[in-house]
Amino acid sequence: MDALVNIAVFGIAGAVMMAALLGLLLVFAGHERARWARVLFGTLSVVVLVALPALAAADLLSTGAAPGFGRAFLTAFAVIVIIYAANVALLPLVTRRAAGPDRPAALPRLSAATLVGGLVVCALLGVVDAGIGSLLR
Repeated sequence: MDALVNIAVFGIAGAVMMAALLGLLLVFAGHERARWARVLFGTLSVVVLVALPALAAADLLSTGAAPGFGRAFLTAFAVIVIIYAANVALLPLVTRRAAGPDRPAALPRLSAATLVGGLVVCALLGVVDAGIGSLLR
């Protein structure tokens, strides 16, 4: 597949998976013994953030033309940024729901430093996922 197709397919799949995971976390977070839900959410989030971009990079690297590590990194980075954007978009919903109906929660204010820090983490994950993708090819 083309790099843009990989980014669209794996990015949208990752965003949908993260939204589903956040939905499950919201359902089970209201229970008193919901520690297992938070641990499961964290584990599955890491799996999604590593597996899907690595698969996108591996698919790009397995094509006939030699795209190189740089294009594999950019593909993995773009997939991770789409997943990151879905998480940032759903953050206010999670915050409101976690606060409960009896106490209104103030919406979190994302600073530029927080968003840039998230992009740096996305870039680091992109390097790791491109490396894993090159091993999988």
